[in-house]
Amino acid sequence: MEKYKSIDAKHLIYESYDRLLNDWGVPYEEHDIQTSYGITHIVTAGSPLQPPLLLLHGTADNSAMMWIFNAQALSEHFYLIAVDAIGGSGKSEANDAYFKTFDQARWLDELLEQLKLDKVNVAGVSYGAYLAYHYAIVRPDKANKIICMAGRIPSSQTEVMFKMMKAFLPEALFPSEANCRKLLRKLSGPNYIRFENHAELMKHWYYLLKYFNNKSMMKHTITIFNDEQLNTLREKALFLIGEHDRMSYYPKAISKLQMNGINYRLFKDAGHAINHEIAEQINAEIIAFLS
Repeated sequence: MEKYKSIDAKHLIYESYDRLLNDWGVPYEEHDIQTSYGITHIVTAGSPLQPPLLLLHGTADNSAMMWIFNAQALSEHFYLIAVDAIGGSGKSEANDAYFKTFDQARWLDELLEQLKLDKVNVAGVSYGAYLAYHYAIVRPDKANKIICMAGRIPSSQTEVMFKMMKAFLPEALFPSEANCRKLLRKLSGPNYIRFENHAELMKHWYYLLKYFNNKSMMKHTITIFNDEQLNTLREKALFLIGEHDRMSYYPKAISKLQMNGINYRLFKDAGHAINHEIAEQINAEIIAFLS
């Protein structure tokens, strides 16, 4: 399955990806790691002598755009390992095994093994938040503390699909530049302007909505965990949720966290792009919790 709708589209996205990386404001390195499911692209920043922090982006996003307002501050405290999800819109390249036998935990196991890391802190946004708590549940010995931004713990697959469709449709079906702005404002809080005023970031998001094939990430499924499994997150997880976030802030999602005794914090001026909208606050929360 092709990730992009044309070779020209891929070039546009990769060139924009590189420009966004240059806007991180911190020295970085790019690496390709061979796994059972293909090549996984990662971006590292900060000193390897600092505690490692695995960074996981959302569906149809990538590392360059996701961490543009966070990398500089976080790299002063952690060795950042920003992962382009295999099958996603970054520079990772899936093989046939990804479409047949993909296992999220095994994939991350292999990344940590190649990086010679026994245990890491993990921070993720949206689907990356799910992947962070998924890994913490199934590999408790490998995930130390986790930060879940713009994330929630669904009770059913129907809940997942309903919230996704309500949030992204119909704008995502007609990815004009005007609809990209409309969708951003729909998903965000009053600080959407932080994202919208960054011309390259908006251009990149438009390219992804227009040219990326979302079916390429279809193997990144969501497991519905029971209360006993979720109880293991009590001591290691923190959810950061914006009160304008249609996908994470609703009574059933908040109740799920409360019933399972999982730590969370609410932010009244943020939405789904929480780590962009109020970057300084979120950076401070991550540093404090993990340090």
